[in-house]
Amino acid sequence: MSFSYPKKEKLKSQKLIEQLFSEGKSISAYPLRMVYLKTEFDDETVQFKTGVSVSKRNFKKAVDRNRIKRLLREAYRLNKSAYFNNILSSYALMILYIGKDGTDFDSVETKMKELLDAFSKKVS
Repeated sequence: MSFSYPKKEKLKSQKLIEQLFSEGKSISAYPLRMVYLKTEFDDETVQFKTGVSVSKRNFKKAVDRNRIKRLLREAYRLNKSAYFNNILSSYALMILYIGKDGTDFDSVETKMKELLDAFSKKVS
């Protein structure tokens, strides 16, 4: 698995997102939370589809939300290959930032590693 995060790995389907939040399971590593759902995709080359989200309630300015989303995507992109190589099923994932204050990349990456580690232990 490479260190890329191409368009085909991004979670964009509204139906799948609604199904994910209604039927999915959740794990947390504060200030991150991951909702995941085992599913099948039309495209067989994709094993994971991932989305990120930051609450508008906690971060009023779009600049702040977008910065945290960029940090989340980058931390996911750098660490996904270390945790997802041995998982054979396909999953839809949504990573949520539930903290109330801003953050830096080092803390986001540390928590992302904890979150991905907990996810890989839970599903394997």
